[in-house]
Amino acid sequence: MTVWDGFARFATTPVTEPPAPGAPPRSIEERVGYYSQFVTVRTPAIDTLAKQVRTLMVLGRHQQVTARPSLIVTGPAGAGKTTALLQVGRACHLAHIRRQGDTAAAGQVPVAYVLVPPASAKTLALEFARYLGIPLTGRMSQAQIVNSVCHTYTQAGVRLVLIDEIHRLNPRTTTGAQSADLLKDLTERISATFVYAGIDVTGTALFSGVRGAQLAARACLVDCDPLPARDGEREPFKDLVQALENALDLRHHRRGSLVRLAPYLHARTAGRIGSLARLVKQAAITALIEGTERITKTTLDAVRLDPLAEQHYRPRARTKPGTR
Repeated sequence: MTVWDGFARFATTPVTEPPAPGAPPRSIEERVGYYSQFVTVRTPAIDTLAKQVRTLMVLGRHQQVTARPSLIVTGPAGAGKTTALLQVGRACHLAHIRRQGDTAAAGQVPVAYVLVPPASAKTLALEFARYLGIPLTGRMSQAQIVNSVCHTYTQAGVRLVLIDEIHRLNPRTTTGAQSADLLKDLTERISATFVYAGIDVTGTALFSGVRGAQLAARACLVDCDPLPARDGEREPFKDLVQALENALDLRHHRRGSLVRLAPYLHARTAGRIGSLARLVKQAAITALIEGTERITKTTLDAVRLDPLAEQHYRPRARTKPGTR
């Protein structure tokens, strides 16, 4: 998705949907493919980010002098930051198609998605160029590449720039400072809203020093934290489990059994959306392969998760009779 054609395919491919009521049964192969993609549940972070992006894009449309305000999506690994970023990008792309028609035929590119490389500012500039397939030569300087990027992005009508893995950027180092300066330059020369995503960026060097202060002054933070088991009267994690269970396509699964395991699932995943989705998908595929067609706690216990989740979850050892 770090090139325009790939992102356009992602944005226009119909999202994975659970089987409609009364639909004919699907084969095991079809359902394994379904779980490999699975559904994307709309989370509070996605809703918050979507609203913020819409507002900033409207504000930026009429701002001509200084760099437009931006957004930074922050949170721990596996909390759904990239998913939120891509879903907002998809929505922006589809909204543009509804308003303008076929973007490819009109030569319009509403959204750009770029990964921050662990290298120099020039390498970052090359990533921006690669996304739109801008022709470059080996002798071009960084300034020439940036000029070509700014011109082409403006001509293509890019309105939303999504920059992932921003935690790789450290303004305290020479290369990191140069990359930060490059991003500042791009935000001032490209008429687009910039949205960054990275792991726990508030605890990194990203906001330190003069360059960090400039970024912090222009950016709003959207926290993509793990979901709590309870938030006042609401139970957001249980709601997420419910949504995933509703999307299951298993013939013998008992509805509600996964929701009843919500406290266990929260302990297993520490409330991380990515860990929960991976756990449910792997358990569903196991249920298909083994022929049980249902997810139980035994099925879930057998799934090995990422190290962060496994280190968080430590089942209490059973005490022997007569001991404390």
